[in-house]
Amino acid sequence: MTNSQLIKRFMPYYKKYKWILLLDLLCATLTTICDLVLPLIVRFITNSAINDLASLTISTILKLGLLYLILRLIDGVANYFMADIGHVMGARIETDMRRDLFSHLQKLPFSFYSDTKIGQLMSRITTDLFDVTEFAHHCPEEFFIAALKIGLSFAILGSINIWLTLIVFMALPVMVLATTYFRRQMRKQMMRSRVQTGEINAQVEDSLLGIRVVKSFANENVEEIKFDLGNSKFLEIKKKTYRYFAGFQTTTRLFDGLMYLLVVVFGGIFMVQGAINPGDYVAYLMYVTTLLTSIRRIVEFAEQFQRGMTGFERFAEILDQPTEYENKENEVELKEVVGEIIFDQVSFQYNDGGDEVLSNIAFNVAAGENIAIVGPSGSGKTTLCHLIPRFYNVTAGKILIDGQDINGLNLHSLRSQIGVVQQDVYLFAGSVYDNIVYGRLDANREQVYEAARLAGADEFIKKLPDGYDTYIGERGIKLSGGQKQRISIARVFLKNPPILILDEATSALDNESERVVQESLKELTKGRTTLTIAHRLTTIKNADHILVLTEDGIVEQGSHSQLLKEEGIYYDLYQMYRELDELNEEF
Repeated sequence: MTNSQLIKRFMPYYKKYKWILLLDLLCATLTTICDLVLPLIVRFITNSAINDLASLTISTILKLGLLYLILRLIDGVANYFMADIGHVMGARIETDMRRDLFSHLQKLPFSFYSDTKIGQLMSRITTDLFDVTEFAHHCPEEFFIAALKIGLSFAILGSINIWLTLIVFMALPVMVLATTYFRRQMRKQMMRSRVQTGEINAQVEDSLLGIRVVKSFANENVEEIKFDLGNSKFLEIKKKTYRYFAGFQTTTRLFDGLMYLLVVVFGGIFMVQGAINPGDYVAYLMYVTTLLTSIRRIVEFAEQFQRGMTGFERFAEILDQPTEYENKENEVELKEVVGEIIFDQVSFQYNDGGDEVLSNIAFNVAAGENIAIVGPSGSGKTTLCHLIPRFYNVTAGKILIDGQDINGLNLHSLRSQIGVVQQDVYLFAGSVYDNIVYGRLDANREQVYEAARLAGADEFIKKLPDGYDTYIGERGIKLSGGQKQRISIARVFLKNPPILILDEATSALDNESERVVQESLKELTKGRTTLTIAHRLTTIKNADHILVLTEDGIVEQGSHSQLLKEEGIYYDLYQMYRELDELNEEF
């Protein structure tokens, strides 16, 4: 996006603070006027001293001094407001943007997170927006002051001598053109810097979250080398950024000297010719100094401006990602669910353009029925179940719940009727109670305790140092795999959904933990429509119906005993997993 496009998108964030912004610009006007009055006072005193010294009385000088003192006091108050309230406005805008970005991230679909590193998103929501505070405050202020000083200076100097004014000011557009290349390169390098910052964040996050694996393989040096590579790349990008910034600064300094040179040479010639007097000449020099001071501030702000633009561009890229919660016309709230599920010739393909993961899948699940889905790895078992709560949308065909196409249902109401227990349990940093009540935030403590009892978790929770208020660490690190799984089951018990998806919920557990968790799951599935993705086939013998899913679709279905009699794929898988279970028991 161009700077003008980005600024146009940024402007709505000023709407809430328009009065603060206007007051800030008023203060900027007052400080500018104070800066521009001094050369006029000096010009008056100089010309009076040369042309009619008798008219220049001490009283006149004191009055001019008092006027300038009053202007400086006004300048001080105005500058204080700009530095305090103006910066707070920038911080508020940054806060609003961070809130909007986080809110939008919550609404993005699974597919977005499948292709995006969390470290990159962390960089966008933190580092990229840090510079927005300064940018949001200084951008209108600095450009307004610069435009005001250039415009008023041109008007004042033009009234003194238009030709000298045109000669001096002709350097400005040339300077803008000369610095364009450096500004564009700075923007390009700062964007690369932002991206690399996100890569470093992602690498650090990946390494620290997997620190136990790193230490178990004694691969600390490997992680340090990986980090050094990313860190060194970041340094090279920063070097190029500062190289272009140095070129930008040098170019503007050369034009500083050029403008002084023009005033000294052509101003001196005009003074010799009588076109201007010594007071006007001094005023010119002072106004050029004021102009150059303003230009230097713009130069110093240029780096910050480019950082702000780059940060906002990355912010806008995320906001432009389509959400999964876009309201559709005539969408229906899913209520009073019985639990019948129909897959009607469903096909699915990821957005990357690869082969179809699922093709023409068709089966029915009666209300309250327990269906098991088995098959080799990569056959699409988890993907199939993820289509029901619309973590992904079907490519073709349709899925019906109680006769209603899920694509026409309100997404929040759909997911509120479905409970998911996954193999990879995620617990939030906080207490046991916090993680269970997450299933239904309006539940009271007694309901949370009851959910834990039903999940078989109440006994071990009470033995923890602080019971339900025990802090369990990041991702529940202080708990065993079986304990974490039972807390996740308690969370689903509390939610009490009519439809349940068990995604290999016990495959990562040892035999003893699996036995306890299986008892919890048996209690959880009572009276609910359940789809179980099974890794250990010995755990789904009592399922009402079993589907065998391969790359060719559903190739076998029936009860456990029926499928064993057929001696097909299910029979082979069952025999293999039974042998594995026996080996595990031996070890």
